[in-house]
Amino acid sequence: MSDATSFDPYALPASEIQDPPVSLWDALKKIGPGIVLAGTIVGSGELLLTTKLGAEQGFVFLWLILFSCIIKVFVQTELGRYAISSGKPTLGAIDDLPGPRMGAHWLAWCWLIMMLATIFQLGAMTGTIGQALNLTFPSVSIGLANSLKASLPGVAAAINERPEYPWAVMTCLTTILLLWRGDYRRIEIVTTTLVVGVTLLTVTAASLLPFTSYPIPWGEAGKGLIPSLPATGIAAAFGVFGITGVGATELFYYPYWCLEKGYARYTGRHEETEAWAIRAKGWIRVMNLDAWVSMVVFTISTIAFYFMGAAVLNPQGIAPKGKEMIDQLSRMFIDTFGGWTRLVFLVGAAAVLFKTLYLSSAGNGRLATDFLGLAKFVTFEKPEQRARMIHWLSISIPVMAFSLFVLFGEPGMMVVIGGFAQAITLPMIAAATLYFRYRKLDRRLVPSAALDVCLWVAWVLITLVAGYALYNQATNLFAPTKAAQPAEIKPAPTSPKAVAPEVAFPAAGTNPAR
Repeated sequence: MSDATSFDPYALPASEIQDPPVSLWDALKKIGPGIVLAGTIVGSGELLLTTKLGAEQGFVFLWLILFSCIIKVFVQTELGRYAISSGKPTLGAIDDLPGPRMGAHWLAWCWLIMMLATIFQLGAMTGTIGQALNLTFPSVSIGLANSLKASLPGVAAAINERPEYPWAVMTCLTTILLLWRGDYRRIEIVTTTLVVGVTLLTVTAASLLPFTSYPIPWGEAGKGLIPSLPATGIAAAFGVFGITGVGATELFYYPYWCLEKGYARYTGRHEETEAWAIRAKGWIRVMNLDAWVSMVVFTISTIAFYFMGAAVLNPQGIAPKGKEMIDQLSRMFIDTFGGWTRLVFLVGAAAVLFKTLYLSSAGNGRLATDFLGLAKFVTFEKPEQRARMIHWLSISIPVMAFSLFVLFGEPGMMVVIGGFAQAITLPMIAAATLYFRYRKLDRRLVPSAALDVCLWVAWVLITLVAGYALYNQATNLFAPTKAAQPAEIKPAPTSPKAVAPEVAFPAAGTNPAR
């Protein structure tokens, strides 16, 4: 790689070497990649599915949500450790693994397939943002359709049929505008602002529940901390483990954000010297602090969403689903704090989903650029060429996401496509992490035995959950169709596309539409 760090954030020039911070306060000033990751994690999985789970199951899965948010961080930190040690981002490290390759390593090709599939999830999210904003400002699409009726009747008809389209277009344009100068520093600032805002909103709402008509039943919440499963809750438990915490896409992203923050650059190229080992251990400590601070942030947000669903919607028997899902979720705020909070919730929901679209586009642009170079499709002779490729790929992803939403128009199905791909990939990246730990990592940087045990536990659980999810998906896909039962004949809906499907739990081991 080039030493021109102004263009190549993955370069490791000797002039950039820094001693790691010693005090906790100074170390906290150096965190950031985990906050970017938290912005990706707290998306539709938490807003839609975690809240839906609380509404349906109450507090029974509280312990599992906490466990899921914590255990998968051990895989994340091990990938960050190897990135600092080697100076290589995720796909660059994967390309060093033994095994078949077509230009790039076969696991890098698996990532490409997963990435293309997850754009379906981003498309679903683009549409959901549009739905939330249309519910907030319904007159905008109506006025736009009326103004276009004479000059562009086809476009006007499409807007009348799917009034979320104009808002989805605006969402994509805003994402592109923010990505136009998508350097790491800008991404970190935008993400921190959004994460702080969303976290404060949800935590404040959950904290005020004791003073409303739906106080938190602390006895039930306490029982939810005791590991147990309802008689028919195994499938739901697998879903909980999959939708909370770090997912497959986040594990791929994290080393890139660590390198762009500068952890490996400050450590310097790998050397056998004691000075290098001391620096590496110091920056690994900063990375661990970064990861665990972000874990606290996304866990608090996740628990707040879960409490709102379990405390407010569950007692009323409201199980959000189908085309009314966003509107039903707004009841968490309306029923507790008054009708004026509907606007707050809908705008907040759009912000939650928007930041995930923004960060996923930025992250995938970096990985896609890396893949094209590893697969020998392009050659980056200068760091400016790499930066230019990242730029154009990043801003193309929102366009592809919106196009897929227009083409398919069914968010539930689009989430399943991406979720299935992530379920396949997650155990693979976790297994690759074990290989890095035992075969590639500098022996001076190995973690403690306790951390090794946690890493193995995480891999076993991830593999079991993904295996169950794939089996369940395959069983449902290839199950024989039941004979149709006589039923009352009802008129077909006038607009099939306008009927949004019920949102079900996606393939476990994934974070849907983040």
